[in-house]
Amino acid sequence: MATRKRKGMLIKNTNPRPVVIEMATRTLRLGPGEEKLITAEEVRDAELREKLQVRAVSIVRPAEPQEEEALLRELAEAARLKDAEANDEAEPRPEQTPGR
Repeated sequence: MATRKRKGMLIKNTNPRPVVIEMATRTLRLGPGEEKLITAEEVRDAELREKLQVRAVSIVRPAEPQEEEALLRELAEAARLKDAEANDEAEPRPEQTPGR
C-alpha cells in the first residue's frame, strides 16, 4: 500500500473572537473569519488538533501545491531572518574609542 503525501491546509477562525494557536513551529493569531495556511507538518500539531476539536477553527480546504511551496519559502525566510537577528545580538559589539 502506498503512503499518501500529506498536504498543508487552509484553516479559518469560525469564532466571533480572535483565536491564538501556539504550535511547536509558530504561533498563529486569527481574527474572526480570518484564514491562514498551515504546513503539512503543522496539520499534525496537538494544539491545532485541539482547536479543531472544539471548533475554534475549521479546515477550509487542502492547500494547493503552489500555496504550500510559497508558505514554506516564507517560513524559511522568516526563520533565516530570526537566526540572523539572534546572531547579531549574540556577537559582542566592538567598543567605540573616541577620536584623537
